[in-house]
Formats: sequence, C-alpha cells, structure tokens
Amino acid sequence: MTDNLQPGSPDKEPASEEQAAQVTLGNTEQAEAATTPTAPEQRPTLGRLFLENLWAANTFTVTLLSLVLAMVVGAVLMIISDPDVLATYAYITARPSDAINASWTLVSEAYANLFKGSVFDPGAKTLTAALNPISETLTYTAPLVFTGLSVALAFRGGLFNIGAQGQAIMGVILAALAGFLLPLPPVVHLLVAVLAGAIGGAVWGFIPGILKARTGAHEVINTIMLNYIAVYFLTWLIVQRGVQDPNRTDAISRPVDASAQLPRLFDDPLRAHGGILLAVLATWAVAWLLNRSTLGFELRAVGANPDAARTAGISVTRTYVLVMVFAGALAGLGGSQMVLGTTAAALTPLVIAQIGFDGILVALLGRVKPWGVALAALLFGALQAGGNRMQSYSGISLELVTVLQALIVIFIAAPALVKAIFQLRAARAARLQTSLAKGW
Repeated sequence: MTDNLQPGSPDKEPASEEQAAQVTLGNTEQAEAATTPTAPEQRPTLGRLFLENLWAANTFTVTLLSLVLAMVVGAVLMIISDPDVLATYAYITARPSDAINASWTLVSEAYANLFKGSVFDPGAKTLTAALNPISETLTYTAPLVFTGLSVALAFRGGLFNIGAQGQAIMGVILAALAGFLLPLPPVVHLLVAVLAGAIGGAVWGFIPGILKARTGAHEVINTIMLNYIAVYFLTWLIVQRGVQDPNRTDAISRPVDASAQLPRLFDDPLRAHGGILLAVLATWAVAWLLNRSTLGFELRAVGANPDAARTAGISVTRTYVLVMVFAGALAGLGGSQMVLGTTAAALTPLVIAQIGFDGILVALLGRVKPWGVALAALLFGALQAGGNRMQSYSGISLELVTVLQALIVIFIAAPALVKAIFQLRAARAARLQTSLAKGW
C-alpha cells in the first residue's frame, strides 16, 4: 500500500529532501518579492507630454493647422485673382522663376501688410503709428466678444441664437437714445447708456426665450424674424423728429453726447476704447457663470439633455428664458459699443454692420467656450483691421479677408479633414490636461 502514496502529503509518505528544498526555495522567493518595495512609476515631464501631443489631434493643433490651411488656400486665391501674376504661369515651363517670384512677392506682401495692419508696423516712425494696428484690432474685437459670447451662452443652454444681430440693433438703439436724450452727468450718463444697451438686447432675447419655453416655438425661426423687425425699426426710428439730426437730410440720428461715450485707452488718433476692458470682464463673468454657479450647472444640464434635467427637478422653462435674456443682454452690450465707442457717434441704418452674424462664426471658432470666444474675436478683429491695410497697400480685395474667415471656420468645423490632411495621430489630451491642472 505504501507504493501508492504520493510524496509530500502530510498524512502520507514524507517528501524527499530534494523536493522539500525546492518548495522552501520557492516560498522564500515569493516572500522576498512580496516584501521588496516596487519602484514608483516615473511621471513624464510636462515638456515630454507637450512634445508627444504636439502632432496629435488635440484642439490647439487642429486650430493652428486650420489657420495654416486657410492661409494656404487664401494664397492660392490671391494668385489666381491677380491677372499680372497669373500671366507669368502662361510660360512657366520656359521660365518657372518668374511665376514663383511673382507669386511669392504678392502673397508675402499681402500677409506682411495683414500683420502690419493688425499687430505691429516695424516701419512706423512714431509711437502712435506703431500702436495704431493693435488699436484698430482691439476696436474691432470689442463688439465681437459680446456677440460671440451671446451665441456661445445660448448654445451651451441648448439654443441656437441666430438673433444676436437683432439684439445688438436694439441695444445700439437704446444706448444711443440714452446717449443723446438724457441730460446726465458724465459717469452716470455712461453707465445709464451701457445699461440701456444691455436692457434693449435682453428684451429682444426674452421674446424668443418665452416663446420657446411656453409654446415650443423654434428659437431659430423667431430670432431670424426678430432680426428683420429690428432692422426696419432702426430704419424707421432714425428719421423721426427728435431723433434725426436736424442739420442733416439723410438717415442719421443726433450724435451721442461726449459724457456717454466710452473713454479711450490712448490719445487721438488711436481709437481703442474702454469697451475692450468690458469685453474681458464679460468673458470672465460668463466663464464663472457656466463653470462655478448653480445657474450655470442647470444651464449646461438643460443644454445636454432637457428631459433628464426636467426629471432631476430643473425648470427647463425658466432656464430657456434666462439663457436667452442673458444672451440678448450680451448682444445688446456689443451693439452699444458701436455707438458709445469710437466706431460711430450716431445711429445710421448700417451702424451695426454684421457683428451679430460674425458673432456666430466667433462662437463656433472659439468652440463655444468663453475664453476661446475672446481669442477668436481677437483673431477676427485682427483680420478685419489687417484686411483694410491689405486692400490699401497690396490691392487685395477686402472680400478676400471674409473668405479667409470662412475658410478658418470651415477647417475648424471639420477636424476630420485636418487630421486626414496632416495625418495627425490620436490625441492623449486627457493626460496633458490632467498634468497641466496638477501643475507639474
């Protein structure tokens, strides 16, 4: 019977010395492995994370490459729209240098003038001339920040605010009326005029908001119709007695009093005014509202899923109304910049230009995030300011600047196209953002 016993069993035949030594050695190695501390995993440095994500499909890279693509396509459009440069391509096989040199001269001068007209002119002889480009950029940027924030805020709440143009018009109307009808002291007069502009836009935003909340009427249709109403109301109001300039026969209102105008940041002839400071403050306020306040949480919840938000006890009706009121107030502030700043001092049918519709592009370019919207508005302001110099010095039509703006938005709105063109790899943006948040 002893032949069937298995070695190493406690109630059977004892294990051999060789088997016992192997078991003891194995137990010792396991104990050492369990008690030996493992080396902590080394975290990659911030510089290494940045380099790893530099050619990845993250937001920064896609946006930067979208700008590059827009400038490349814009350069092609400049070449094919210039008959003198295009003529050199007729004999490109004989003398290719002529076509290359002519194309490079045209494109480089155009983009150089774009930079000199929007950022800095190295050839300026005086400090005023050197600061004029950035002053013009800030002047164009200020109202775009407000209208861009208006569209972005509504979008975060699940609404598409096409009515920023009409809200800006109502804002400029009330701001101008308060500016030349109310005899008030300087500081008070300015505050009242700015507040009037915000109220005008808020009222015009409240209408589609309450219609959406109470009846379910689509905000896109309502805001588009309200845009037309605002345009024709402005045209009618300008020529009314008490509003129209008594010394003029064309459609222009009385000028806004100097006491109601925003202070300038620099001396004449630089046009940058305090509106850009209000724009930065508004950007911070909207960022705080969205990310730090209870109302902002409710707004984002309703924008993500209205049914789930309603189930959680959030009033969707109230949120829709509030988001459109706030969006309208922001657009109204943007409109007030056009008459309280240095762009114009009186109401005209075209005083608002296209800042409401441009605000939609700015919001999309900034990915409906407050500080992204501010940077996008700065870019659009630079394109507008630099485009004026491009037209004057390089003979490039101002419409081409509009084409550049459209191309930038197209490429940013189609990140898959940018990824395919530049063969970007998948981004590890979460790791980089986490590392940046931890500060290492």
